Amino acid sequence: MKITFKVPGKIRGKQRPRVTKFCTFTPQQTIQYENWVKLCYRNITKSKLIGYIKAHLHIQHAIPKSTSKKNREKMLCGALRPDKKPDIDNVAKIILDSLNGIAYDDDKQVVELTVKKTYGEEEYVNVTVEEINTFRIGE
Repeated sequence: MKITFKVPGKIRGKQRPRVTKFCTFTPQQTIQYENWVKLCYRNITKSKLIGYIKAHLHIQHAIPKSTSKKNREKMLCGALRPDKKPDIDNVAKIILDSLNGIAYDDDKQVVELTVKKTYGEEEYVNVTVEEINTFRIGE
């Protein structure tokens, strides 16, 4: 089974937990974005993948309005790529953690991951998760 869905809007990376002398807590922005990812997934399907999983994330940043026409063309053809925050690994972390329990039992099932960042007209993350083998040792 292969599932593809889009997470529109401002792209967020997984933030570090905040530690106080009384407790440890997850920042509100992280919680909100994880819930947004879950909602986007559930709007497409309620199915859960089993076995090993391959994930592909396409992170598209919006071209800044102040960009010159020359640089805009370079961005659209891929000659200029976004090297800005959030870091690519933090985006992957928040997306995969968000899908725990709804797209698969645990993100440890993800054994292949590809992530790329590009520029485009709108900002979003396109997510594809796919079963690559339902056989697991011990079953």
